[in-house]
Amino acid sequence: MSEEFQECLKKRKITKFERAKKLVKKEIGSSESDLCSAKESFEKENYKWAIIQSYYSMFHSARGLIYLRGYRERSHWCLIMAIRHLFVSRGHLSYKLVEALQLGKTLRENADYYGDFSKDAAAQMIENAEEFLKTAKEITAL
Repeated sequence: MSEEFQECLKKRKITKFERAKKLVKKEIGSSESDLCSAKESFEKENYKWAIIQSYYSMFHSARGLIYLRGYRERSHWCLIMAIRHLFVSRGHLSYKLVEALQLGKTLRENADYYGDFSKDAAAQMIENAEEFLKTAKEITAL
């Protein structure tokens, strides 16, 4: 078990969650909805919102995955650590996708808090969110 994941458990930023598995489908649905909104925002040249919505699509896909394993997050960073521990380290998810999730978190923060965004970043985020969602659906068999 990674040190980061252990720390998240210790600080209760990742906890066991009894109802988690029942919410997987809802999270995947939220991911699909956010991805659709991101594409609409991109078409309207609203690149800031396309980035934010793409990140949240990835966030909900990742949340659905940890729900599948019976956990809940209370931190975006710990969600990423849980994905690494529960899926990447076991070969169920590529390291590339967890790196895309981390990049997405940074790009979302930059767009949201600092007004730093671009068309290219938005296009890359949409592509990453599509791949993350596709993989999450395969893993969850939804």
